[in-house]
Amino acid sequence: MRTALTIAGSDSSGGAGIQADIKTMTANGVYAMSAITALTAQNTTGVQGIFEVSPAFLAEQIDSVFTDIRPDAVKIGMVASVGLIETIAERLRFYKAENVVVDPVMVATSGARLISEDAVETLKERLFPLAAVLTPNIPEAEVLAEMPIRSAEDMERAAEKIGKAYGCAVLCKGGHHLNDANDLLYRDGGFRWFAGKRIDNPNTHGTGCTLSSAIASNLAKGFPLDTAVERAKAYISGALAAMLDLGAGSGPMNHAFDLGGEFAKEAD
Repeated sequence: MRTALTIAGSDSSGGAGIQADIKTMTANGVYAMSAITALTAQNTTGVQGIFEVSPAFLAEQIDSVFTDIRPDAVKIGMVASVGLIETIAERLRFYKAENVVVDPVMVATSGARLISEDAVETLKERLFPLAAVLTPNIPEAEVLAEMPIRSAEDMERAAEKIGKAYGCAVLCKGGHHLNDANDLLYRDGGFRWFAGKRIDNPNTHGTGCTLSSAIASNLAKGFPLDTAVERAKAYISGALAAMLDLGAGSGPMNHAFDLGGEFAKEAD
């Protein structure tokens, strides 16, 4: 069985972060492992508290995984501090990690910055060059490319600029009132658009975590990047179309929409 490691924060409500990653990896047929960067007290209405782990303890978690069950792919989610970013980069270099998918969580859907300028610079310098692919949303791509994105052509220019700067592929995600659910992959000087099906579901908590974890899962299984993105988008469309409705705010998707075996049955 292929394996994947998620390095991210915990979401106590289960819709995003480590919990969404593990559900996604399991549903996509790989054995999921985790290294937790922070505990959060959060639900569908927001984040009530954050307790960050130390760089030394994060390193121990990563070492424990790599020295026993080596991951075939690594997904990295939100990491807010310089010390943790440096630790992840150093450990992944040491172990020569493969198929690294970085979801550069820096800007909220509202446009608010989520991490410090120092942390953004450390991400750029230490972590991005290790990535097989980055998966920024439009606000994040604007920060990384240092340009506004108002059109499909802007998305192409920004993705190319980011990809050339860090020597990796870039999946610039649509949405944010631009291109609906269409995503753009830049790699090796070329572009490919992935058309998405707009699903009228307000419960989108954890979509970024889920997409990047699904891509990592498919890379772990040996699919080429284009196919991994295609399969990941199909999976997230199915999870949204299941129309799960939990919580008072923007709720989670149904990561288990395709699991229908004996042990998934409800009581009569």
